[in-house]
Amino acid sequence: LEFILAQAAAGLGDGEDSPVRPLCKPRGICSRAYFLVLMVFVHLYLGNVLALLLFVHYSNGDESGDPGPQHRAQGSRPEPTLGPLTRLEGIKVGHERKVQLVTDRDHFIRTLSLKPLLFEIPGFLTDDECRLIIHLAQMKGLQRSQILPTEEYEEAMSTMQVSQLDLFQLLDQNRDGHLQLREVGILGPDLPLWAPNMGLASIDGWVPCAGVLSLQEFSNMDLRDFHKYMRSHKAESSELVRNSHHTWLYQGEGAHHVMRAIRQRVLRLTRLSPEIVELSEPLQVVRYGEGGHYHAHVDSGPVYPETICSHTKLVANESVPFETSCRYMTVLFYLNNVTGGGETVFPVADNRTYDEMSLIQDDVDLRDTRRHCDKGNLRVKPRQGTAVFWYNYLPDGQGWVGDVDDYSLHGGCLVTRGTKWIANNWINVDPSRERQALFQQEMARLAREGGADSQPEWALDRAYRDTRVEL
Repeated sequence: LEFILAQAAAGLGDGEDSPVRPLCKPRGICSRAYFLVLMVFVHLYLGNVLALLLFVHYSNGDESGDPGPQHRAQGSRPEPTLGPLTRLEGIKVGHERKVQLVTDRDHFIRTLSLKPLLFEIPGFLTDDECRLIIHLAQMKGLQRSQILPTEEYEEAMSTMQVSQLDLFQLLDQNRDGHLQLREVGILGPDLPLWAPNMGLASIDGWVPCAGVLSLQEFSNMDLRDFHKYMRSHKAESSELVRNSHHTWLYQGEGAHHVMRAIRQRVLRLTRLSPEIVELSEPLQVVRYGEGGHYHAHVDSGPVYPETICSHTKLVANESVPFETSCRYMTVLFYLNNVTGGGETVFPVADNRTYDEMSLIQDDVDLRDTRRHCDKGNLRVKPRQGTAVFWYNYLPDGQGWVGDVDDYSLHGGCLVTRGTKWIANNWINVDPSRERQALFQQEMARLAREGGADSQPEWALDRAYRDTRVEL
């Protein structure tokens, strides 16, 4: 280029027959001096750009290598983060997929409903595994399932520093200014305050209007008298919310190898992180005799500012009046074939809409599993070794836990003949992503240090103690 420009500037190739013609006149804009100045500026520009790039590169390298005292202090304990929760797709009712949960055989997962997201897996447990779980539960000893408020709960309610208005707002889940029977009936998944046909109209003259309780009526009630009434009612087992016996079996490190194998199988089924599954509740084993039942309920309670999850309260630096079970998933195992009754009913499965007032129509209460199980939308017959599992929460759109899925309402139908044995694995996840991450981080630290405190808070509670069975 410089050679051609030099020729042009020097006027080379002049003459009519010459093939080379001057590109411009001497001393014009294309003069040699002009191009020399232009080339100097171009070189200076490129040099500055290169120097700037080198400066940025080495500056970033210095910051990453030595963040400085302030950054080092902040980075000494990085904020824990958790990835999105795995959630199986239902596709459509009746859809089947093949999975390999154990090395020697395949399992098939069948979609039973989309609302809630409910699946069935035949042959999840072998017959020998079912018999072993029942045997371990019998060795451990079963206790009557909690169906009425305990004295400790009454005492806690009497000393709790929370106003009647605050309690009303806590129970008013749909925020309509009234309490429906479902809201009055459940302070938590296993603390029912209402059961069908228990005559609540006799308490302090309260006659509910269409099952609705106003704030004024609620303010005039004394919850302690209410609890005393429940305890003195001497309700028959047929009137109770739950009529069964249960125990808990340890599944952690050092447990029976079959118990460990079942937990690992659940881990592969749910595709959740090992930390979440391993830090969840032990295996609950339940026995229902003839007449046994469990009225329709949800396994997980809503989390409000006034409540906290039972499994993460260890890391919660706050004082709240209530705690609830935060169960992301339920995995239910049928341990035997039931001679009569004992189905698991989902009263509103795959309804187009959900309205809790529609649960009671024309004297038919769909939550009453003793009388109206046949009215429920979906019933699962217990078959030995079969597992069913569902999600108790809706997704929040960001890969974590959202609101409680009202369609997960379910119950145990009346056992009309024989005995029914089931087991539950609940997978605990706090709707607060940050609190769940802190909980897992703290449990990992305690596990490294060892000692009894390396167990979740719920594992230290009286209800879960001695879940190991010595063989």
